[in-house]
Amino acid sequence: MPRYCFGDIVLDADAHRLTLKGEILSIPERHVDVLFELVSRAGSIVSKDKLIEEVWRGVAVTDNSLEQAVSALRRVLGTGPDGQPYIQTVPRQGYRFIGVVTKTASRASDEELDALLAPHRAWLEGRAALETLERDQIVRARGVFEGVIEREPEHAPAHVGLANACVMQFEMTRTDERPDAAALEAAARHSKEACRLATGYAEAWATRGFILDRTGHHIDALAASRRAITLEPDNWRHHFRLGYVSWGEERLRAGRRTLSLLPGFALAHWLMATVHVARHAFDEAERELSLGIAAQPNIQPGTSRFSGVALHWLRGLIHLARNETGPALAAFERELALEDGGHLYGRECCANTWYAIGSLRLRQGDRSGAVAAFEQARARVAFHPLARLALAALGQLPLRESVDGDPLSVDIAIGRAAGLALVGKHHEAAALVDRALATALPGPAGWILPVEPLLHITARSDIWASPLARLRSRAA
Repeated sequence: MPRYCFGDIVLDADAHRLTLKGEILSIPERHVDVLFELVSRAGSIVSKDKLIEEVWRGVAVTDNSLEQAVSALRRVLGTGPDGQPYIQTVPRQGYRFIGVVTKTASRASDEELDALLAPHRAWLEGRAALETLERDQIVRARGVFEGVIEREPEHAPAHVGLANACVMQFEMTRTDERPDAAALEAAARHSKEACRLATGYAEAWATRGFILDRTGHHIDALAASRRAITLEPDNWRHHFRLGYVSWGEERLRAGRRTLSLLPGFALAHWLMATVHVARHAFDEAERELSLGIAAQPNIQPGTSRFSGVALHWLRGLIHLARNETGPALAAFERELALEDGGHLYGRECCANTWYAIGSLRLRQGDRSGAVAAFEQARARVAFHPLARLALAALGQLPLRESVDGDPLSVDIAIGRAAGLALVGKHHEAAALVDRALATALPGPAGWILPVEPLLHITARSDIWASPLARLRSRAA
């Protein structure tokens, strides 16, 4: 759009900016619009109705609002070379801009061009930080996106970036006694705002889907994730997020599509492996994990984009379920070697690995080794429920009769079942988990049951036949 110059004043219609001798004049945006309508028709009468229609665009206002805007503009503009106000009132007809107006092409300065690029540059910086999946980088990214939104509140990609940073901060604390609920709430708020600002922006819907899943709205999470793919079918990120919030065959399809678009993406292999574990298809699960591990040899978390953890841990659990002690311990050691990488899920994953080692030591009759390993798990996640349960059974913590929570929750049922298994009540443990699975909503709840190290259900497959069959059916 052009610039209009009169006297020492320049009206930049594109930037919605008015300057006097190069200094920006601070006036409301609607006042700039009124001036533009008058200046662009300099010398002609513009009716009040026309001005209200063009500037307020359907918002109900009175003539008084327009009169106040014109009065404010006269104060700011002062008088022209002839000593007369630039805006003339024509009784019963409207207003007319008088004075010599020069119309020129609008050319942005280097500084203006840089200012236009700044939010996009910051967004790219923040996104790159997020994609390391490294804790400190995620915190830094949150600050970057907050700065972009402060400058441009309606920049939808910045709201998406901030939503991702916030939900990742929640994920870092999800195993703590008091997870960062404020971060999750902020993630939900900014993901919704991004969808409102740009209803056709696929990345906003994909992010919204992941966050809805984390807040317990699983049906809406699937709907948002599928909408993202409808809008942008060839973006691997959307298929991966759909895999994260879906289960069974849909998760496998989403994982395969992710890998077709981004071959070697380790976390997609991990997601697919979880479905095979739930189906008790250990060979298929191990194959996926091996492919994921091979795709990122010698890569430390935090040193590359989308580095993965938990692959060695899950492969170790599969070995453990088969009573392959040596390979299991080797896999666990490789998982623990990744701890210092600062990965978003690194602390949680290492706690789970130490818990698995403790379960193995307990199975071997190594009481001191089991206690030491369970304490290592608690050193990373203080309220690790199964490590605490095992330590209580070993007399290291006050004995608690059960794991707190809803008895119909599959995770809670597995925890209580582990307590029963520790005292030899395996039939009761299996029946408890079976009841919880029978009433659970569709989804991945309980997927880890076939390789849960403290339960060691492969040693008693007849007792666990019913819950295993139910789990396989849920993962179909």
